[in-house]
Amino acid sequence: MSQLAFLCIATFHKGQEFMRTCKALGNTVYLLTDHKLANAEWPLDCIEDVFYLSSPSNAPHDLEQMLTGLAHVMRSRRIDRVVALDDFDVEKAALIRETFRIDGMGQTTARYFRDKLAMRIRAAEAGIRVPAFSPIFHNDTVTHFLQTTEAPWLVKPRSEASTTGIRKVYSLDEAWQVIDSLGDSRHEYLIECFKPGRVYHADALSLDGKAVFTRVSQYLATPMEVAHGGGVFRTGTLPNDMPEVAAIQQLNNEVLQAFGMRHSASHSEYILGDHDGQLYFLETACRVGGAFIAEMVEAASGVNLWREWAKLETAVARKEHYVPPADSPHQAGLIVSLARQQWPDMSLFADEEICWRINKEYHIGLIVRSSDRTRVLTLLDEYMNRIYEDFHTSAPVPNKVIN
Repeated sequence: MSQLAFLCIATFHKGQEFMRTCKALGNTVYLLTDHKLANAEWPLDCIEDVFYLSSPSNAPHDLEQMLTGLAHVMRSRRIDRVVALDDFDVEKAALIRETFRIDGMGQTTARYFRDKLAMRIRAAEAGIRVPAFSPIFHNDTVTHFLQTTEAPWLVKPRSEASTTGIRKVYSLDEAWQVIDSLGDSRHEYLIECFKPGRVYHADALSLDGKAVFTRVSQYLATPMEVAHGGGVFRTGTLPNDMPEVAAIQQLNNEVLQAFGMRHSASHSEYILGDHDGQLYFLETACRVGGAFIAEMVEAASGVNLWREWAKLETAVARKEHYVPPADSPHQAGLIVSLARQQWPDMSLFADEEICWRINKEYHIGLIVRSSDRTRVLTLLDEYMNRIYEDFHTSAPVPNKVIN
């Protein structure tokens, strides 16, 4: 069995199980992270060496420093694969691969999994429905878009994660006020129509351009509703026999194929529009879903996406056969909220379906698992009411995403 060297990039504290599995499979694991995370609980027994970034940003100067540092590292260490474990690290990984000619996703393809404008343009070119959108480079083009579509609109950063930096506007004048306020950063944003609907996420593993594992879930309170309305985040898996599941799986395959996904984990979002009953692509990412969605998927399916992603990457690198995981038919639901208490007392939540509890200051969260989705939804509703009454608090939308 050949030993490979994986450089894992994680400028947020995540991906520990990926690194543990990577090491257990006989690989050498290096970690590139933010120096501010030097004391985080990384699985150091599985990591050969840790390298630190002076800044986690993707600014040209910071990326150049990263390349210079890695060039020195690679004089004495071989790196065979580079894996970005968070959204903000995708550009770094692609640049490293391109610079040092390491196999894997390059910069052009990576843009489709980070740049929301690139996503929409590529999806539209492939005949995939997307909400009406426009770049905001050219004044007359923006004005025409606003005059020929219906409010409200969303002004979105092209390369942030989650809902960070999104502004909802309701008139042409308000839209221009927001656009003008962006100043020299204007080209880093886009504008699109906002249509209400049911929002879904597909969490998948792809091999040779095809999804070999997919779990479809529905947001019961979307990240945007939570971030901008101060709500309680909830999502739940869907049984495979629900009619929208097959449609979302097919659409997800079309998106990943159009975007050039070869092999990776992915987290993609879609909306079923209330206005026309059609599915629309919203966004995708070539990594495991955050906000504890991976834990919910594992509770329902028995599949740890971090672990399987490491197995898949190793098999591809070694040119070995990868066997996709079996999927348990259970259902699960996740509920998470900011809490007023530093360490909330969750002992009041004692139902036997509870299989996971959050361990994070000023947060309260649980995952429930059952063969009956109705039971999952009932528990999430009960917990939401209890959390609102006894624990919930909210905070302003941050300028930078917090994972």
